[in-house]
Amino acid sequence: MSTGHGADSAPGPTPDRNPNPNPVPEPTPEGTGKRTTFSSLGIRNYRLFFTGAIVSNTGTWMARITQDWLVLSLTGSAAAVGITTALQFLPMLLFGLYGGVIADRYPKRNILLLTQTALGLCGVALAVLTLSGQVQVWHVYLIAFLLGMVTVIDNPTRQTFVSEMVGPDQIPNAVSLNSANFQSARLVGPAVAGALISAVGSGLAFLLNGLFFLAPVVALLRMRSSELHRVERAPRGKGQLREGLKYVAGRPELVWPIVLIGFVGTFAFNFPIWLTAFADQVFHVGPGSYGLLNTLMATGSLAGALLSARRGSSRLRMLVGAAVLFGALEIVAALSPSFWMFALLLVPLGMVGLTVNVTANSSVQLATDPAMRGRVMSLYMMVFFGGTPLGAPFVGWITDTYGARTGFATGGAVSLVAAAAIGLVLIRVGGLRMRVDLRQGRPRVRFVPREERQLTAVA
Repeated sequence: MSTGHGADSAPGPTPDRNPNPNPVPEPTPEGTGKRTTFSSLGIRNYRLFFTGAIVSNTGTWMARITQDWLVLSLTGSAAAVGITTALQFLPMLLFGLYGGVIADRYPKRNILLLTQTALGLCGVALAVLTLSGQVQVWHVYLIAFLLGMVTVIDNPTRQTFVSEMVGPDQIPNAVSLNSANFQSARLVGPAVAGALISAVGSGLAFLLNGLFFLAPVVALLRMRSSELHRVERAPRGKGQLREGLKYVAGRPELVWPIVLIGFVGTFAFNFPIWLTAFADQVFHVGPGSYGLLNTLMATGSLAGALLSARRGSSRLRMLVGAAVLFGALEIVAALSPSFWMFALLLVPLGMVGLTVNVTANSSVQLATDPAMRGRVMSLYMMVFFGGTPLGAPFVGWITDTYGARTGFATGGAVSLVAAAAIGLVLIRVGGLRMRVDLRQGRPRVRFVPREERQLTAVA
């Protein structure tokens, strides 16, 4: 496998190296064979998956907003919100790679039936505690940790099951549509959660979240096994974790996106902490306005996902550039003098943040051999989400001690500096130099191999 050529000249990820020699004929998306924004929805199994996911994702967003507001109400502390978030992602940090081994070893649809059912039961348990009036903050901490344990297996399985539903050619489109699905639910979930909290309290939102997981379970049961792309499963054996780590370590096209997404996920994606703090402590608004902030950010994220679905390719230069812009926007938003300026800046912030996530995700998936994809994606998810137990309490402490603006700006600064540093590393690794092309009447900055001699101007 090629080690890649650097930030600008790196080609888009290539399809699976070991395609199934006898693939199941794949239904062509309705209309023409041309790739479109929604082309993956022409595949029946993926269409079922997408439909079930949008229902459960809506419930998940309702529960997330309600959980954060409940913890803030019980404790009055942004750090407590950070602890809750950290506990939910701590299992990913501790056990994330084992989830990838399970995803590579067993049938993914069967695994998802179990994990989606378990996630629904966690939602129902928290609803019972809240509706009975017995809920305490340690209950929320415990259930957050249990959710994290289930997610250790669910996340890499769900991510890699996409390739079995749509095939390698449609992976970038399907990954982008998954993100669009999640962000569409984010438009509805926070608004509904805010209304429910104001009208009847938190318990009903938790209950609906638990019941909404019936939708993906039904969708999985209705899928046609004959239309899934068969992927060779890893045999049971020793050393599979080391094998996955060694596989990634030898491939810069995997290492650097994972490192960058680790910095961004650990320090710059702590929005539950920042948005609750800005709503409660900076602008002094209620749960309805807090839900609005999440909805506006989701609007930008949805737009970013749909743009990514049309793009159909992923390049390291786009990932680095988007991460730099993401950090800069966080710093600008942190300095916003008014509620409405802050709220409106969340739209482009959501768009760029989603671009970072989708570009890194699809790049890593497409650059990975199918038999290793579960372990590689578990490492990706472990780094992206597993850093939260380290970053969330730290950012929560800064937010409590120095204020919400300082906490938010700190996360943005880390993302900006990390992306700039990794961009420079990629330039050196790829043997590139910056070229300023003055032809065609306007300057154009590019990165080209050092051995290229025909330069108009070099900076």
